[in-house]
Order: sequence, then structure tokens, then C-alpha cells
Amino acid sequence: MGLFGSAPATLPPPKISSDGAPIAPDRTQRAKCWEGRDAYFSCLDKNNIIDSITEKDKAEKFCSGEGRKFEANCASSWVTYFKKRRVMEHQKNETLEKLRAEGAKQVPGEMAPPGSFGQRP
Repeated sequence: MGLFGSAPATLPPPKISSDGAPIAPDRTQRAKCWEGRDAYFSCLDKNNIIDSITEKDKAEKFCSGEGRKFEANCASSWVTYFKKRRVMEHQKNETLEKLRAEGAKQVPGEMAPPGSFGQRP
């Protein structure tokens, strides 16, 4: 039972296709997931929490409502992915800032297309 005597809102199980594979969420379901993610991450930002996996107790203390909505509106694999990606993006940005502070400059140019490394034009 939920907080006020009602069942918690959860996503219905995914529909199954004729071959037995789950059908991907539609645009509306994805939008709800992203809204929940953004609200949860905003709460984490306000409370200076980067990694809600390793700082689970702190995240639950300050952002439990947003976290429940996020988890209710997204597939569990998406929740895990978004949480890990948040940490990775933070680490990437910290590394780039550190490099800039040390005087590193971005090299002009483009990345080579996949599969073209080592080939002559």
C-alpha cells in the first residue's frame, strides 16, 4: 500500500510481441520517464549528490519522492543506465576542466568515420 492508502503508481508490464519479445515504450511513456529522471536529477543537484547509487541513503533521504516517481515511470534497466551515465558525465566534465586548467587545448579537426582508421584515402 502507498502512503495514503492507495497502491503505488507503477508502469504496466511491457506488452509482448508475437515473437515473445517486449515492445519498447512509446513516445508518451518515454516522455514520462525523462520527466521523472529530470526531476530526480534536479533534486540530486540541489543536494550535491552526484552518485545516487553509492550515496543511496543520502539520495533517499533528500529525494525519495522524486526517486520513486523516476523508478515508477522508467524501466529498471533505464534507471540504472541513467544513474550510471550521470556519474560518467560528471567525471568526464571534471576531467575536461582539469585538463583546461592545466593548459590543454582542443585539437581542431574531426574524428575519423568508424572503420576508416589506418586506411589511405
